[in-house]
Amino acid sequence: MAGQYIEGVGRRKESIARVRVSSGTGIFTINNKELEAYFGRTGDMEAILSPMKAIGQERSVYDVTVLVKGGGVTGQTDSVKLGLARALAKMSDEYNIALRKENLLSRDPRIKERKKPGLKRARKAPTYTKR
Repeated sequence: MAGQYIEGVGRRKESIARVRVSSGTGIFTINNKELEAYFGRTGDMEAILSPMKAIGQERSVYDVTVLVKGGGVTGQTDSVKLGLARALAKMSDEYNIALRKENLLSRDPRIKERKKPGLKRARKAPTYTKR
């Protein structure tokens, strides 16, 4: 698999991540930055690396390159996690089974609800005044 890669696309809320996995030394880059530099929150790195833990590989075998756009930190974290899981599932059937067992190949369908007319936000109504 030298020079070749397997690609997976992950989406969550407004963010889209294109993840490329290739054999290598375990380098994990997101938008040309290291994983720790791009996602500074403590739980984000564990969430992103959960597909690797599910298949029993801890960043040592594969190089991962990610291009992520749009959304906020939570949406980008979940989109990278889904894209990585989809790319790993394409590699092997046993990876696919392990990732399905951990429910890592399912997209979270929740998106922002639209604003309704007469309301301040999607559901917040103006304060009711009796007089």
